[in-house]
Amino acid sequence: MSESSKTTKPAKLKIGPFEIDNPIILAPMAGVTDRPFRQLCKNLGAGLAVSEMVGANSLLHGSEKTKRRANHEGETRPCSVQIVGADPNMMAQAASYNEAQGAEIIDINMGCPAKKVCNTLSGSALLKDEPLVAKILEQVVSAVKIPVTLKIRTGWDTHHRNGVNIAKMAESCGIQALAIHGRTRACMFNGEAEYDTIAAIKQAVSIPIIANGDINTPEKAKLVLEKTGADAIMIGRAAQGRPWIFREIMHYLVHQEHYPAPSNQMIRDVMINHMKNLYAFYGEDRGVLVARKHVSWYSKGQRHGGAFRHAFNQLNNAQAQLDAAETFFATVMELEQ
Repeated sequence: MSESSKTTKPAKLKIGPFEIDNPIILAPMAGVTDRPFRQLCKNLGAGLAVSEMVGANSLLHGSEKTKRRANHEGETRPCSVQIVGADPNMMAQAASYNEAQGAEIIDINMGCPAKKVCNTLSGSALLKDEPLVAKILEQVVSAVKIPVTLKIRTGWDTHHRNGVNIAKMAESCGIQALAIHGRTRACMFNGEAEYDTIAAIKQAVSIPIIANGDINTPEKAKLVLEKTGADAIMIGRAAQGRPWIFREIMHYLVHQEHYPAPSNQMIRDVMINHMKNLYAFYGEDRGVLVARKHVSWYSKGQRHGGAFRHAFNQLNNAQAQLDAAETFFATVMELEQ
């Protein structure tokens, strides 16, 4: 290995009392980052995994779905729970509730661009109302003894990129780390993420900055870290069906070489274990439905994957799903011979 390519392990990410060895974080994704998926990603190299967003209002009313979203029993620590809402008092109560349930980090969602969230003036819609942002941050930070982090977008639209202002406000309110998705609310997930605003935010504040948006390869991870100066990166959609991406990125950052691609045997094993954990977590009926989307992601790019997914999505019980998955991957591995 040449002098210029010595191993360089990225610095640990410090959030309050927690030192996170691998500064590669699983982004919160509604309907995806449940406890089985968070733990799987942690097992495969994610230093931190943030829960699905939990509505402050629904959390306080205690529906089963909401309680399940905030469930981190047996999960590798620290546990980060994301809350979303627009009422400062309710957000503070939700943070306090989660702290009492064992959460070790509270993450505030001001980044979600979904219409149903923004229509309640939550998520990234809050970026339009900086005084309200300040009230929410102050009250949530005051309500708990554990660290509070924040996730935002670069602004409301391309003419109103106020990420730097929000970041300065967050720092002064006591936010202990800030994740930024490199798009505005108006951009949704269209076009390409931009990282100049994240770089400007990094220069403007001293709290840890986490870069997010379109990071889908080890090379892109390295590029974004270098371009932004961020302390960590956050992976979202690229981890769907590919939870080993965290290990691949960390290996590349440390050694400047690629981690061996997963074999089909490994993909099969990860997928089957993931399915079993989903059934155990949700119960069979719900687990079968949730397994469909994950199996669809795992099988993407495999030969005859389309026909397999079509047949798999008709199956209504766990054993039939497991048998079909085993058969499919046995065929895939035979074709490799």
